[in-house]
Amino acid sequence: MASWLSALARTRKLFSDALSKLWKGGAPEGVTLDELEENLVRADVPVPLVGELMAHLHREARRGGPEAVAVLRKQLRAALGHHADFAWASATRPRAILIVGVNGSGKTTTCAKLAHLAKHSGQRVLLAAGDTFRAAGVEQLKWWANHLKCEIVAGATGADAAAVAFDAAAAAQARGSDVLLLDTAGRMHTKTPLMQELQKVATALAKKMPGAPHEVWLVLDATLGQNALVQARQFHAAIPLTGAIIAKVDGSSKAGFVFAVARELGVPIRFIGLGEGEDDLQPFDAGHFVAALLGDEEKSAAS
Repeated sequence: MASWLSALARTRKLFSDALSKLWKGGAPEGVTLDELEENLVRADVPVPLVGELMAHLHREARRGGPEAVAVLRKQLRAALGHHADFAWASATRPRAILIVGVNGSGKTTTCAKLAHLAKHSGQRVLLAAGDTFRAAGVEQLKWWANHLKCEIVAGATGADAAAVAFDAAAAAQARGSDVLLLDTAGRMHTKTPLMQELQKVATALAKKMPGAPHEVWLVLDATLGQNALVQARQFHAAIPLTGAIIAKVDGSSKAGFVFAVARELGVPIRFIGLGEGEDDLQPFDAGHFVAALLGDEEKSAAS
């Protein structure tokens, strides 16, 4: 299982030199703060947040205080907001969770990893292969269903995705499933007809299962940085999101965009992909995220 520290190594490296100077104690020098500011921006921490962080740090420097990094840690943690942890067990059964995102973001694999987590929480899971555009996508999810020993509903290639969603909802009810995880086709956020089709999928779920989808989670590719935020805005406008999942963090040096998603959309980051294994999708923990970003865990391990 990948660690937060290793997964965020590329992002942390961008400003590790500046941070190491701050860790030495004493008031931070202007040149050190300038370096930190530049590297935070390069890591795709949103510019308004960087401005706020620098204002706090400059005030700390003027006071001659030694707590610059503590201030930075506190502000970064606050920027992620405070959301209750997601619990798989629910009075709503089956709970329908719609997984959305653009092509290549990692939706299908993420669906499978979510099924793995739900099963380990004692839930009976039904997977639905709603990516009817790609035969390979359906086959991939079927493989995962067999591997995880989950039930699955899949439509034929080219089938109406809304019809697959309706059938999946009916199957989840009939089979006594606790969780329905519905994979959807990757779609460009700039293509209005494709986004409207996604709305039809949600409507089909609601026709069979009033109140569904109960969750709509957007999978974002961390390697895209701020470009992923543009996607998030469009999806949130088309179908209100209840959470985000950050995939491929281990391959990114731009994990700072997570702060932008949390601040701008106001939706919780539910899970984060720290590696490629089925156990490497973990519940998002803001404290662990900030600690790994600043190297706190590394220092704790060395002490």
